[in-house]
Formats: sequence, structure tokens, C-alpha cells
Amino acid sequence: MQNQKTEVVAIIPARYESNRFRGKPLAKIAGKPMIQHVVERARQVELLSRVVVATDDKRICDCVQSFGGEYVLTRNDHVSGSDRLAEAAELLGISEHDVVVNVQGDQPLFPHEVVEQVVRPLLDDPALPMSTLIYKIIRPEEIHDPNHVKTVFDRNNHALYFSRSPIPFQRNPEEAVSPTYYKHLGFYAYRKGFLLTFVALPEGEWERFEKLEQLRALEYGYRIKVILTEHDSIEVDTPEDLQRVEEYLKTLAK
Repeated sequence: MQNQKTEVVAIIPARYESNRFRGKPLAKIAGKPMIQHVVERARQVELLSRVVVATDDKRICDCVQSFGGEYVLTRNDHVSGSDRLAEAAELLGISEHDVVVNVQGDQPLFPHEVVEQVVRPLLDDPALPMSTLIYKIIRPEEIHDPNHVKTVFDRNNHALYFSRSPIPFQRNPEEAVSPTYYKHLGFYAYRKGFLLTFVALPEGEWERFEKLEQLRALEYGYRIKVILTEHDSIEVDTPEDLQRVEEYLKTLAK
């Protein structure tokens, strides 16, 4: 009996009622809604068999349909993006052994290579439940910015902890050598069966304080493989970030 081919499906959670930026997925960047930029970039990834937007808002559904994208309508009471991802994976009938990639809907300029990087460990190791990306911080202001989540990991590239605080803490700042800090980029790949297990777990104590749901997996003893990428990705958290993205697009067009 031949092994069934593993399918890789990208799901893009998209909420309209964002706390910091209402209607963010529909915000225009260079004349196109942000969610369209994300979908079009995801479609460039050859590894993906499907790209689907998961949303609870008909305005986003209509937008995705207008540019020929695929969407699934989910409940509006999800606490986290992973909960929405899990419901979408069930609605789409994704098999237990297949891989689900959480592509962030607020990173419209992500290099398509990062999706391949986050997926590859799960294709190479059938026992691995989930993986995510990290990036070496080069902008000093990001080290103390709680919106940029930092991480530490072991010598096998399994995450030890994620925090909004700078980790590791440098006990002797007078030392000549400073720590290397890594930030979490927020791209996840899950085996679909584990995704359902993950969202069924009770909220973890670390997760409750840090407001970082990936800490739930660590607290319950699951491994998270972290992959160091050379590609940063600009997040849009506020309307002001749109300007930064548009300026970057202008540099690409030159």
C-alpha cells in the first residue's frame, strides 16, 4: 500500500473587527485590499495545493470573491486565529495527516519562500506536530517592543519559550558581547490532527499572561520546531503601518 501524498493547505484567518485596526483586511495598499495581496503571494507557493481565506464577515467574503479567491465562512465567536483555523480546516474536509499553514493576513509583503520554509520540517518529520518561523532582530527598537515577540530555543531548534519581553535577559550589561535576539514571525504549520488537539487544550497559564497562544503547546509538552529565516516580514498593526508598506512597494518598483 502506497503512502498517501501529504497535501499542504494555506488558510488565512481574517477578522473585520480588529481591536487596533477595524476593517484591516480590506485596507487598500497600492489600490488593492490587503487580503488580496496576501492571497496573491500565497498562490506563488508551489508547495500549496489550496489557498483559503477564513473569515466571519460577509464584507471580507465579498472582497475575496471579487478577485477570484476562495473563502470559508466561520463562526464569529472565536477567541484566536488558531480556533478559526481549526474550524476552517474541518469545514474544508482536510485530512488528519495533511499540513495546514496559518498565513497571517496582516503581512501583505511576505516572501513566498517563507511558507516553504515553515512547511518543510513537517514533511520531513511525520512525528513533528507544528513549526514556526523566527528572524534575527536587526532593528534595536524591536527588542523592547512587546508587539515583536521574542523567542529562545534549544540546540535542536525546538522552542523553549516565547515572550513579549526581551529574552534572554542580559544580567551584566557591561559585557562586551550582547545576546542575539530572535523574533517570532507568526507563520505556523500544523499537522491537521494536532491542530484540532491544540485548540481543544485548556488555556495555559503562560499563555494567559503573555497573550501568546503558542505557549499553550509548550506548556502541555508539545514540540514546536523553529526555523530561522533570512526574510523579515512587515506586519500591518495600525493604519500608520500602511504607509510603511506602500513606501516599501515603491522601492521594489524602482
